Amino acid sequence: MGSNLTPPQLRRGGLNGGDNPGLSQPPWWRNRLLIPWLVQALVGFVLLLLVAFLLGNLVRNLTAAGLLLSWRWLGQPAGFDIAESVLPFQAEMPYWRGLLAGLGNTLRAVSCGLIGATVVGTLAGMANFSSNGLLRRLVRVYVELVRNIPLLLQLVFWYFVVFLSLPNGLAALQGPGVVLAKSGLYLAGFHNGLHWVGPQLVNDVWQAPLRLSVEFCALLVGLVVYSGAYIAEVVRGGIASVPAGQWEAASSLGLGWLASIRHVVIPQALPVIVPGLNTQYISLAKNSSLAVAVGYADLYAVAETTLNQTGRAVEVIILLLGTYLVLDLLISALMNALNQFVRIKER
Repeated sequence: MGSNLTPPQLRRGGLNGGDNPGLSQPPWWRNRLLIPWLVQALVGFVLLLLVAFLLGNLVRNLTAAGLLLSWRWLGQPAGFDIAESVLPFQAEMPYWRGLLAGLGNTLRAVSCGLIGATVVGTLAGMANFSSNGLLRRLVRVYVELVRNIPLLLQLVFWYFVVFLSLPNGLAALQGPGVVLAKSGLYLAGFHNGLHWVGPQLVNDVWQAPLRLSVEFCALLVGLVVYSGAYIAEVVRGGIASVPAGQWEAASSLGLGWLASIRHVVIPQALPVIVPGLNTQYISLAKNSSLAVAVGYADLYAVAETTLNQTGRAVEVIILLLGTYLVLDLLISALMNALNQFVRIKER
C-alpha cells in the first residue's frame, strides 16, 4: 500500500516546477508571447529594407535621367481644353486647375453612379422575391448577363452602339421636358432663375438649360447598369437572410408585399446589405477611371494628357494613386459609419 501513495510534492506539482521558480521560465525560443513579436519585428524590418531599396533605386534612376521629383510644372499653362467640365477651365490655366476640373468630373460621375446603381440594384434585388414569375426571371437574366460581360465592353457598347446611333434634329427622341439626341441629353430647367424653359430646337441645334454629353451619359449608364447588377445580388442576399417568419408576421398584420418588404424586411436586412454595398461602391469609384474609353474627361483622362505633355510620369501617377485612395477611403469611412448606425442593437 505504501507504493500507491503519491508524495506531497508531486500533488503540488513540485516536479513540474511549481516549487522552483527557475524551472517555470522556458527558453526564449519557446516563449509563446515573445516569438510572435520577434517574427513581426523581423518581417517589418525586411519590408522597410525592401522599401528603402526600391526608393533608392528609383531616386538613382531618376537622377541619372535628370527627372528628379518636381511639382513646379503644376503652375505652368496646360495648353489643352476640356470639352465638358463641372469647374470652369481654359487652356491658359495651369495644370493643377485642369487636374482639379478632371477630379470634379470624376466626382460627378461617381456620385450620380452611386445613386443610380443603388436605385437599380435595390429594385432588382427586391424583384427577386416578387410573386410575378416573369419579373423574377427577367431580373435573373439581367444580373447574369451583365455580371459576365466586362465593363469596358459594356461602355463601348453604350457609347458607340446606342448613343452615337441616336438621331439629331427633329428626329431626336423627345419627351416632356427631355430630349435625347446624338449631341446629348437635354433637360428642362430654370432659365436665369426665373422661367421654366424646356429643350428648344434653334437652327437645327437643340438647346436647353441643362445638357449632358453623350460621353457622360454612356459612362453613367454603363456604371449604373453594371454596378446595379452586383448590388442586386447584395440586396437579394440581405433579404434572404431575414427569417421567413418575419414575412408571415407582416402578412398576418395585413401588410401587402411592398409594405412588408419596406417596413419589416428591409430594416432587418440592412446590417447584412450595407457591408456588401461598401465593396460595390468602392468598385464603382475605381471603375469610373474607364471613362477614358468613351472620351469623358475625368481625372484619369486629364492626367494622361498631362503626362504626355509634361513627361512627369512619376508625379502624375502619385497624384492619381493618392486621389483614388482618398476617395475610396472616404467612401469606406462613410459606409462603415452607416453600418454602425443600422446595426441591430441587442437588448
